[in-house]
Amino acid sequence: MNTSFYIAKRYLFAKKSTNAINLISGISMVGVMVGSAALIIILSVFNGLETVVLGMFDTITPQIQITPAKGKTFDPNTAYFSSLRQNKDVYAFSEVLQENALLKYNDKQAVGMVKGVSPDYLKNAKLDSTIKEGRFVLHNKSGDNAVIGTGLQSYLAVNTLDPFTELEIYSPKKTMAVNSLNPTDDFIVKSIRVSGVFEVQQEFDSGIIVPLSFARELLDESKNVSSIEIDFNPQVDIDQYKEDIAEKLGKDYVVQNRAEQNSSLHHIFNSEKSMVYIILTFILIIAIFNVVGSLTMLVIDKVKDIAILSSLGAGRKLIKRIFLLEGMMITMSGCVLGLVIGLLFYYVQHTYGLIKMGEGTLVSSYPIGLKWKDFILVFVTVGIFSFLASALSSNLSVKKIDQINQTI
Repeated sequence: MNTSFYIAKRYLFAKKSTNAINLISGISMVGVMVGSAALIIILSVFNGLETVVLGMFDTITPQIQITPAKGKTFDPNTAYFSSLRQNKDVYAFSEVLQENALLKYNDKQAVGMVKGVSPDYLKNAKLDSTIKEGRFVLHNKSGDNAVIGTGLQSYLAVNTLDPFTELEIYSPKKTMAVNSLNPTDDFIVKSIRVSGVFEVQQEFDSGIIVPLSFARELLDESKNVSSIEIDFNPQVDIDQYKEDIAEKLGKDYVVQNRAEQNSSLHHIFNSEKSMVYIILTFILIIAIFNVVGSLTMLVIDKVKDIAILSSLGAGRKLIKRIFLLEGMMITMSGCVLGLVIGLLFYYVQHTYGLIKMGEGTLVSSYPIGLKWKDFILVFVTVGIFSFLASALSSNLSVKKIDQINQTI
């Protein structure tokens, strides 16, 4: 067994001449344990919140979205898009045409995004989970239907149970009438029944989803689309398909996966998680550097041992390494215990949901997610600052050797 490690282990568990040394060492270990546990728990809660929020967006965000690099629309009737539509790995190939329009219901009106979608859009089984009222139906025996976001529904006071009142949608004509005395002559006006109300997020809840054929008539667009949304069958490598599609389409199109479509949201989560990590790391550093006081008192307590080791031929590096390992043992044992506590907290919260969220939230208890890279990050962070604190304290032992040599 390594000599410095053996002596450091004996010092860690041996009774000191002053009880305060044991007490300070214990406080140092507990401080690191609490800091490590708090850091891993907070990071896990952020993981859970990120999974829940992004999962909400995934209900209506396609795995791949194709949009034009310039302009608002493009022609989807090309040979490549036709082959992509018939690809066996493609589960849903949705054509989308969208534009802002004026919405009117009874005596109230608002501006919202009208999104026309082709029938493949309804293959998304998660759409029903977003419905708060009515059903996610875009066409039935009565004709075309619309599904409206909660933001617009609350503002316009839309009643999905009223079969007689329809939602009126106004879209400017591409060619305005000259010297028209009636302003409505410059708009295409269409009415549609509202079959359901969906809720995802504020950005999406101020829109309305309609059949593509309805949107084409409203927006006076017979051929082009705003985007193509593609979902693939399970076990398909989405990133590989994204790269392949982007390469074949060239610079005239923008191909994005889900993370890129919601890049701002990912950026917010990553920024907040990084800031919390930095703040808690500073607190953890304070706890780690408590070991400086513990090792300083230990060096003073072991002056005779240092003198004996020095007289037996122990070099400066050996003695310095003893106290360096002593400090590392104190802090890293606290770190390991903190990670275990964090892992137990994850299991209890994930299984039983002991910590609840307020009423009216999407989930009843705080979500939590486990990522092993967070455990590695915390372990490495504690390890680095533990080494620095222990190295600082071990330098004192070398000074004690010099004092002993001068005395001799």
